[in-house]
Amino acid sequence: MSSKMNRSTVFNPEREPLRNHPSLHLAPSTVGGPFHFLNPTQAHYRHDQTAPGKPSSSHDDSDDAEQQGTPEVTGSSSGVAYKWTSRNNRKGRHTLVVKPSPAGANQGSSGPPPKDGVRQVMSGVLKMFTYYPFWDVSWLVAYVFTIGSIVWVINAFFSLLPLTNPGTTFAGETLYGGGITAFIGATIFEFGSVLLMLEAFNENRAGCFGWALEHVYEDHIEQQGGNRLAPSDDCTHHHNKRNLAGKSATADDSAPTNEKSSPASPANSAPPGAASWVWWPSWHELTTHHLHDLGFLACSSQMFGASIFWISGFTALPGIYNVILNNTPVLNGIYWVPQVVGGSGFIVSGTLFMIETQKRWYRPALRELGWHIGMWNLIGGVGFTLCPIFGFGTAEWRVLQSSASTFWGSWAFLIGSLIQLYESVAKHPVEEMKS
Repeated sequence: MSSKMNRSTVFNPEREPLRNHPSLHLAPSTVGGPFHFLNPTQAHYRHDQTAPGKPSSSHDDSDDAEQQGTPEVTGSSSGVAYKWTSRNNRKGRHTLVVKPSPAGANQGSSGPPPKDGVRQVMSGVLKMFTYYPFWDVSWLVAYVFTIGSIVWVINAFFSLLPLTNPGTTFAGETLYGGGITAFIGATIFEFGSVLLMLEAFNENRAGCFGWALEHVYEDHIEQQGGNRLAPSDDCTHHHNKRNLAGKSATADDSAPTNEKSSPASPANSAPPGAASWVWWPSWHELTTHHLHDLGFLACSSQMFGASIFWISGFTALPGIYNVILNNTPVLNGIYWVPQVVGGSGFIVSGTLFMIETQKRWYRPALRELGWHIGMWNLIGGVGFTLCPIFGFGTAEWRVLQSSASTFWGSWAFLIGSLIQLYESVAKHPVEEMKS
């Protein structure tokens, strides 16, 4: 089958991640995706151990001088692999897969321990509330959707409590409290969706390893040094404080400048002349790559859904909603129908985000954060779609179920957003290699 027929198993030569990285070697058999007609969503790379070349002395000949500071291959590190996924590439995350070494064994190169323990998870949770990288569009996406979800939870209380606890009702609770928070929540979701599209447009096209080889000394290993992979400061993703929104720079301008960085971590920036930040892709990029990218399609569905859904947020405002409330055709057309269409967009988006993390479209990826984010967004979308479906009727039970659907749907969005916020600050996950 040709690459056009089975697009998911072959990278476009212009888009092959990490193709210029000397210590990473693609395992072709690991390239794949859930749909054969879309771009690959995952691949694994073998990591070869490299070490910095030794500085030459003043009396070295010209040949030695030319080799000064170049990487020196010291062997293959079969215990470390790099896991590339389209979602991680979009989010600026760099996943290592490490093979556990026997106790006391001295491997030439190793990665950090897997970060799935309670201590590591709690450290990530703490970072969610103490670290604010406003220059990172992926963090902004998660943070904005978290705030928006909180607003929708508040909105759900304004709508549901008068029905379940009439004694707590106050004047204007539903009209003003519910209407204004609905508009604010819909607007925040729209803004978050714009950021989501910008994140998709600015994925790292050349890939970024995100790790550097450093030399460590351990007394208990016969006084011999070893090499260890550690997070690198020379990252070319958007979260590195250099590729700020609106700043246009060439690949050469954004190349690493840290003289102490490892030669094993070359510049992984875009091709020469490519902008470090784009507001809209070229027609060529859009038609040859983005429209075949599962993550981009998911982001587009979210953007479409949020844009249509915003109409219902606007018509929920006091002065509009109370005017159209008794005009059923108008109420259905500009208030309930946009919620059905918008909620359906959220359902499609959540489903595609789940599938993007899966090896097969029908096989859940329960160990992937992105899968759980998509699942909770899918549940939230179902709730926001059922709300107007029940709302088309005026029976008491339908009114109650309409408000209840918004209630549990908004909580689902909040859970998904919090997981996404955790994902956005965990840029260097480490997984244990399966035996």
